[in-house]
Amino acid sequence: MTGFASGKGSFEAHSWSWDLRAVNGKGQDIRVRVPDWITGLEAHVRSATAAATARGNITIGLRLAREDASAAIALNTAQLQAVLAAMAEVEQQAMDQGLSLAPSTASQVLGLRGILEQTTTEDDPAPLLAALKADFAPVLASFNEMRAAEGAALEKLIQAQLDDIERLTEAAAAATEARRTESEAAFRASLARVAEAVEVDETRIAQELALLAVKADISEELGRLHAHVAAARALVAQGGAVGRKLDFLAQEFNREANTLCSKAQMSALTSIGLDLKAVIDQMREQIQNVE
Repeated sequence: MTGFASGKGSFEAHSWSWDLRAVNGKGQDIRVRVPDWITGLEAHVRSATAAATARGNITIGLRLAREDASAAIALNTAQLQAVLAAMAEVEQQAMDQGLSLAPSTASQVLGLRGILEQTTTEDDPAPLLAALKADFAPVLASFNEMRAAEGAALEKLIQAQLDDIERLTEAAAAATEARRTESEAAFRASLARVAEAVEVDETRIAQELALLAVKADISEELGRLHAHVAAARALVAQGGAVGRKLDFLAQEFNREANTLCSKAQMSALTSIGLDLKAVIDQMREQIQNVE
């Protein structure tokens, strides 16, 4: 879901630059910063971005500048009359008190605030709006191209992590067979020590061994792990906005790995379970980048 794109354009006296960037997010959050006086631009940018994306915190900014060659300088006559009247009053009061003031020059008067004003001609914003809409399209396309390239790399990484989960699931299945033999041997060794003091029923031994086997059985967990791997591969191959579904699957992966660890009763199987959890956690972090 992360991405970045920028672009520059111009139309008549206006020039601008676009900035479009996105970071991970559970939902779709689009924030647009464009000049308010260009009516309709924000709505267009927002709808176009919403149609092209599904998730992520997306920020879009537009910097607009104008170089107006038609700007003119105008004399504020009312302000000039007020300033001249004030100057005359000051000079009269100075003369009444026997003071002589240096004469003011025209450049000094023109330099006073408000005497000269710059005027601009407001243009119809419709042609500028059309130009900005047309210019935003390739920026949005570039943004999606960058995200697509990142997605292709992310797909390879997630597929490799699914391969690791599948390999570890197979290793857990193989370790289960060795654990069955070790558990039975340990149980019989314990019974042998007890049998020295009391008589032990072989039928009861068989029942206890069967009960231990049921409690420690992880065949269902292994089966679900295989099923989750297949479902994840199908989602990745499907493409589109599958990030939420993959995130849900990652939670299911983690649940099965936790159950496997709790039933391990064997250091080798526990080690495999911890490796599974580590890979699943890494995959879940990457899935946050999937739209």
